[in-house]
Amino acid sequence: MARTPLIVQSGQAGEPLKVVGAEISILAANQATGGMGFTLQQGDEGTGPPPHSHPWDEAFFVLDGQVEFILDGAGTMLQPGALVHVPGGSPHAFRFGPGGGMMLEVTGPGSNAAQMFRDFDAEMPPDRMDIIKAVEIFDRHGVSLMG
Repeated sequence: MARTPLIVQSGQAGEPLKVVGAEISILAANQATGGMGFTLQQGDEGTGPPPHSHPWDEAFFVLDGQVEFILDGAGTMLQPGALVHVPGGSPHAFRFGPGGGMMLEVTGPGSNAAQMFRDFDAEMPPDRMDIIKAVEIFDRHGVSLMG
């Protein structure tokens, strides 16, 4: 597939998706770029995914607020301007800190993240977590939950 430059102007991402208490705007899916994917993620204090891993690399750049990242079982509170790179296969989780936060997420080639976020928004009740449904969606997209 021939790859071409892509510009996403402010406001072109559409309505944010509701994903496990966070709002995620898909700026460009991996399929659109032929390589990397880009999302804007924001959430209230305490929201974020459970510990998990997946085969693709991803990186997060904290734009606003505080975000606690859990890597190799240890948590680190990050401030705006911090960058986290998570190699594929690495267990990780994060929680938005006091007052909430916002991050830019970049996923590597082979990521299913954008479609997974769309599926969460379409299939998960926005007012409660359906664990059985969440596990099914994670499994469908190659994400392994950590116990």
